[in-house]
Amino acid sequence: MSKFPYLWQDFAASIVVFLVAVPLCVGVAVASGVPAELGLVTGIVGGLVTGFLPGSSLQVSGPAAGLTVLVFEAVSEFGVTALGVIVLMAGLLQLAMGFLRIGRWFRAIAVSVVEGMLCGIGLVIIAGQIYAAAGIKAPESGIGKIAGLPGAFADALGSTKALVSLAMGAATIAVIVLWKKTPKKAQVVPGALAAVLLATVAALAFSLPVDTVEVEGLLGVIQPPGADAFGELAGPAIWGTIIAFALIASAESLFSAGAVDRLHDGPRTQYDKEMIAQGGGNTVCGLLGALPMTAVIVRSSANVNAGAKTKASRVLHGVWLLLFAAALPSALALIPLPALAGILVHAGWKLIPFRQIAGLWRAHKGEALILVVTAVSIVAVNMFEGVLIGLALAVIKTAWETSHLKTEVIDKGSGPIQVYLSGNATFLRLPKILDSLEALPQDRPIEVDLSGLHHLDHACRTALENWAQRHSAPDIEPVKVTTANR
Repeated sequence: MSKFPYLWQDFAASIVVFLVAVPLCVGVAVASGVPAELGLVTGIVGGLVTGFLPGSSLQVSGPAAGLTVLVFEAVSEFGVTALGVIVLMAGLLQLAMGFLRIGRWFRAIAVSVVEGMLCGIGLVIIAGQIYAAAGIKAPESGIGKIAGLPGAFADALGSTKALVSLAMGAATIAVIVLWKKTPKKAQVVPGALAAVLLATVAALAFSLPVDTVEVEGLLGVIQPPGADAFGELAGPAIWGTIIAFALIASAESLFSAGAVDRLHDGPRTQYDKEMIAQGGGNTVCGLLGALPMTAVIVRSSANVNAGAKTKASRVLHGVWLLLFAAALPSALALIPLPALAGILVHAGWKLIPFRQIAGLWRAHKGEALILVVTAVSIVAVNMFEGVLIGLALAVIKTAWETSHLKTEVIDKGSGPIQVYLSGNATFLRLPKILDSLEALPQDRPIEVDLSGLHHLDHACRTALENWAQRHSAPDIEPVKVTTANR
């Protein structure tokens, strides 16, 4: 035992993480439009491959609710057979970013964009899974899902099966929320698993008319990408999806790593190595034709809270998933789909950062606006373009705020007019600078002092030189410009 001083703690934690992972793996797969077993395959790879690799010792990887929207769009556009090659190429891209030491730069992404991304994903998941809970086909677009909800509820009212399904989905959410109020001993079983077990027992005991998970068997769903799938790489359309998978999976994993680091006192995350670990896992998932993986904060926090001390807990959770998928695949066929939809509605709700939005609005209205625009863009367009819109807004806002400029004009009535510029003179402030300078009289000598500027970009320098050359009247001294002696 001296070689493994934390074996018992890690073993116990691995059981908890396994119990949390099972309903999430299955639910994410079903919501993504792929066989349920593929979610388990990704969870197994997250434990047995990514779990072994260095990076973040306590965070756990697997299929994530945050990628369901992107995966569903990809499967709808390119088909399940192309999913493997998309995930494979995204994994190779993550490996390249890790080896090029780009992982640490993900910490530089604006928090408002990240929160906006999670908020937008959460809204689309909630809207889509309400249809799934009712057993109704959901519209494809995010706006269509939200706009169609009143009609979907109206249709459900006329169908006993839809009403029973919706009631089961709502009951699942209620169990998850209320489970935290049960005695501590009961909470050894995670709320999501308890909700699925109760829904399954209820469906069997009362012969409820609800759809259940379709089972194909573990080996039946593993389909390595073939030549046709690789042929898709010749078209430009699939590359946008690959880049989106790589960037968003990386961002979610590395932000999760930062959150997990705040939960424990153990070794800190090595971001570039964690990027390599995620890339290695996604490369294997791609070769197996499975779902993409990310580090998942729900599983990771469960791992830490259960007392895990080393990476052994996450590796063991992969072993338990493999044994479950191999020995009890028929158990999946008993799980009602509305229960899985309820789990994902709850997961989507948890993604919406209500407290952060309120806090940002009070302290930084500009950041709150970026968050809202990012979320709305994801719902209105798609996830990748929505995130790009949010990033562009964040860059513009930062550029505007960092280009503070103060212009001071001193006119003593006689002698030269003195103009002092201080701060940062960038092209964003050029109109203001020129308006101030061009308003000065042309029949007086002018001295412009630039020594207070921290930064003078090329556009401003050129514009100042042109203004100085043409401003003074022919019989007046030329404009004198003084720069800092550096």
